[in-house]
Amino acid sequence: MQIINDKIKNVLINMSKTPDTDALIARSQKTGLKKTLNAFDLVILGISAIIGAGIFVIIGPAVCGSHGNIGAGPSVIFSIILAALACICPALCYAEFASMIPVAGSAYTYTYATMGEFAAWLMGWILIFAYAIGNITAAVSWTEYLLQFLQGFDNYLPHFITNPPIWLVNDISSAITKCEKLGLSPDEALPHIFGIPLSINIPAIFIVLLLGWILFKGMKSSAKTAATMVVVKVAVILLFVVVGMMYVKPANWIPFAPAGLKGIVLSTFIIFYAYFGFDAISTAAEETKNPQKNLPIGIILSLIICSIFYILVAIVFTGIIPVEKYGEIDALAPIAHSVRLINQGWIAGWLAVGSLAGLTSVILVFQFGTTRVLYAMSRDNFFPQIFKKIHPVYKTPYVLVFLTTLFVVFGCMFIDANVAAELCIFGTFASFIIVCLGIIILRKTDPDRPRPFKVPFCPWLPLFGIILCVYLIAEAAQTLTISASLFPFWIILGVLLYIFYGYKQNRKVERGEVIIEEEDEAAKEITDAF
Repeated sequence: MQIINDKIKNVLINMSKTPDTDALIARSQKTGLKKTLNAFDLVILGISAIIGAGIFVIIGPAVCGSHGNIGAGPSVIFSIILAALACICPALCYAEFASMIPVAGSAYTYTYATMGEFAAWLMGWILIFAYAIGNITAAVSWTEYLLQFLQGFDNYLPHFITNPPIWLVNDISSAITKCEKLGLSPDEALPHIFGIPLSINIPAIFIVLLLGWILFKGMKSSAKTAATMVVVKVAVILLFVVVGMMYVKPANWIPFAPAGLKGIVLSTFIIFYAYFGFDAISTAAEETKNPQKNLPIGIILSLIICSIFYILVAIVFTGIIPVEKYGEIDALAPIAHSVRLINQGWIAGWLAVGSLAGLTSVILVFQFGTTRVLYAMSRDNFFPQIFKKIHPVYKTPYVLVFLTTLFVVFGCMFIDANVAAELCIFGTFASFIIVCLGIIILRKTDPDRPRPFKVPFCPWLPLFGIILCVYLIAEAAQTLTISASLFPFWIILGVLLYIFYGYKQNRKVERGEVIIEEEDEAAKEITDAF
């Protein structure tokens, strides 16, 4: 019995092992990455990552509803405010982590430094899921806005291009739904192979493969490029707000909350998809000048600015669409579709351009993030060493780029975009809960470490963030039953992989049974860039 107890105790000790924080910081200072980013650059990076699918896509189901559920309607403004409040708690925790441990790796590194090996694995596993599955929604939405853009050239381009067959621009589930909405029979409108309906979202697959190829060839981030994309997106949003205000009818805000408090809470959960992007700011820790000061500023300011944009869009969007028209709104291109309802189709073209720019940047960031989380976990022996392979010419983790691109491509073919967004949100909430918990733990385990930025009212504010996130998950799970059922399977799969591979592999490394290949400078730069 004593032997069993000792083994259990030893396993728990191994699972809670944490790396030396000072060693992590020291290693980061040797990477040679140029510290060129200031607070303004970080705000631009944050806006670039946050303003994308959230404002151009998710606002639709949040207002109008999805899966047969009524949305928040005009009261979505309260949903956005509630989502921002729920997000400010983990955002402040991110800021304290980033100022205290200015090391690339974001939430994965923070969790490893505070809660140990198993918690870090779980955080990394959740981040992989959130990035990859969220990319499916962004890619499918990219198709919808591309179609909106092409329809503006209906008099100049062939009809086949401006209005392609349903089965060439949708996944199977969406194609069947659209057929039913148009009064078409899926058996007649869709081709079949061996009696199985066939539908392939070719534009979504194309953009994913194109950006995967760019990541394979190598991509150097540029603050100027990010700033340009932000200018385009913000200009398009302001165009929608300014022109849309002329057609706002206060009568359209009645009833203000068609689904009551339940609709507001459910839409708060859905809106959270938009806020996952601020995680990208903390990945630039080692390229930031004075990160202890600038990282918190970048995280908090970008969150505030984006929330203001979301509220402005929500006010106009709900003000130009009567509640009875919600069912007619295209769920994947709601903003562009809304201006067509007020006979301002010319704006739809510009909205499509801004949306395509925004969604392209989101897809690229999400694909980049997926590979970098996987690479960081591979370096910590959680995955096979082949994942660390660097292309001899392009100096990129080409194996991971290939695998993650393939995953998103298959997702665009078979996974419903709304379900993918919901699964991404479940992952986002889970990661936020772990980050808030990490701050509370680190205040106890390492109270003397310098904290240039401190979460106020700790531990109460992080606890509030945890409670609010858990509450929103519990409420949403009662309605979003499909995604709420699928997410635990991903967690269980991750735990099994850790037990049967990650844990054993790390013990073999500790015993010297596995020889870890030394990383070259290019490999180190890839990891530290994340």
